[in-house]
Amino acid sequence: MTALSVSTAISSGRVALVNVRQRSLFTARLRVLWVVLGFVLVAAAALLRIGYLGLFQDAPASRSLSEALLPPRGEIRDRNGVPLARAFPAYALWYNPEALNDGGAPLVKTPAEVARALHRIFPDMDVQQLTRRLASGRPGYLRRRLLPEEANRVQGIGEIALEIPQETERFYPQGAMAAHVLGYVSADGHGKVGMEEVLDKQLSDPARRGQPAILSIDTRVQGALEDELKKGMLATNAVGAAGIILDVDTGEVLALASLPSFDPNKIDATGAGHMFNRVTNQVYELGSTFKPLSIAAAMDAGVVNDLAKRYQSSQPIHIGGFRIRDSHPLGASLNVPEALMHSSNIVTAQIADQLGGKQLKRTMADLGMNERPYIELPARGFPIWPKGEWPRLRTMTVSYGHGIAVTPLHLASAYAAMVNGGIWRPTTLHKIEPGHAPRGRRVFKASTSARMNQMLRMIVSDGTGRKAEAPGFRLGGKTGSAEKPGAGGYRRHSLISTFAAAFPMDRPRYVIVAMLDEPQGTAASSYQRTAAWNAAPIVGKVVPRVGPLLGIMPDDTRDIDLTDLKPLVHRGGGE
Repeated sequence: MTALSVSTAISSGRVALVNVRQRSLFTARLRVLWVVLGFVLVAAAALLRIGYLGLFQDAPASRSLSEALLPPRGEIRDRNGVPLARAFPAYALWYNPEALNDGGAPLVKTPAEVARALHRIFPDMDVQQLTRRLASGRPGYLRRRLLPEEANRVQGIGEIALEIPQETERFYPQGAMAAHVLGYVSADGHGKVGMEEVLDKQLSDPARRGQPAILSIDTRVQGALEDELKKGMLATNAVGAAGIILDVDTGEVLALASLPSFDPNKIDATGAGHMFNRVTNQVYELGSTFKPLSIAAAMDAGVVNDLAKRYQSSQPIHIGGFRIRDSHPLGASLNVPEALMHSSNIVTAQIADQLGGKQLKRTMADLGMNERPYIELPARGFPIWPKGEWPRLRTMTVSYGHGIAVTPLHLASAYAAMVNGGIWRPTTLHKIEPGHAPRGRRVFKASTSARMNQMLRMIVSDGTGRKAEAPGFRLGGKTGSAEKPGAGGYRRHSLISTFAAAFPMDRPRYVIVAMLDEPQGTAASSYQRTAAWNAAPIVGKVVPRVGPLLGIMPDDTRDIDLTDLKPLVHRGGGE
């Protein structure tokens, strides 16, 4: 009996052990099933997400390593590779009043305390204005282009709402130099005003932005022109100034300056007001600088074929109720070289009358005076161009630069054609490789150009341009002083003073034009307001600075041959 009981107990234990094992195995299998099911659900969700992205969302743009290494905007350089505009990483100061995200005040400290702390870092910031800005709770930039040490000091203030995002900024290493050539890049990342606007697509294109855009500008020449123009403008209390230097054989612009200028690194209300380009966009009556062009047209047409012929210069010309006179008596008669040297309106008007309005108008049109100037810049002024047939009075006044208004760039291009052998070419801000200059169009005969070079040289050596003389550089040019038009006629006390020149006259290579807007008679100009006393000296100072940079060294042993003209002329004054 006892043995039977033991045997039964053992059997029951074995059965219970089997049941426990079965339940454990079932539990383990159930757990595995749940794990597998979980993985299946996760995989299904991932597949659904991938399918959704593939069907309903654009794929992320792929970027190659080379593209990732490119700057976000291409560089602009001068003709010698000097950087004029480039992109660089920078910090900004952004005010984010929602940074704390707790529904309370955006700042830990008071707005006034934070404003004073920022003022200690940036002394040019106005504390009161900044306090109001912070108190308003409006998000936005408080400052752009922070230095790393400035960013560290801002973070030291301990305000989460003052964020320091890293951005890519457009930087102009030369500051305000050539600002009217370059323009600037606006907050939307697009170029404005100058070559930044013209080259916007190229500079932003991933396929092309790796190669810098090369301009015709020479920063050394540009700096010299801007410096002397600014000195001349300040010395005569002029309201503005303009200047340009051109290569007469290619049309390349070596320097272009308009004053007052602006700094493209810092566009503010003041800078925005100075963006107007006086060289390419403003038209002026440029006065007596037109006289050589009119005489060249008359020589080409055969109206002037004897430079010794004398014209009466003592009596004003009365026509159509108007009187054409000279600024001061120049004697009973003058020949053509003397008329140019002493700037006679009377003689120039007589020659233009003989030439006729039709021919003079055609020559001016061939020089591009009837359309916007040829250059890449978007801001190009349209000339005040008399339409229809030019009557006698209009022909006479245009011959000495009145009744027609053009930009200084128009004038520079016309002078380049007059001195380079007679070929007009469009101007450009792109560097032209040797042998690739445009063919241009012939306006003057080569023989006419050669004669004009002689007479331009005589204007500087013995005429109204004497204060432009730069020893050894064989400079030639013409002064021009024109009253500005106003309500009811011309304003006698508001002048545009211009000097248009070329050098060296024995082989002209460059044209330079300097213009002052409303110069005053000061001690620096011997209390005179005309171009002979203010614009001409500017050119006389620029040429010795830029000549050697352009490969033209002073040489007192060389000059254009004037032996056949010297016996015809006498020294005198003029504008």
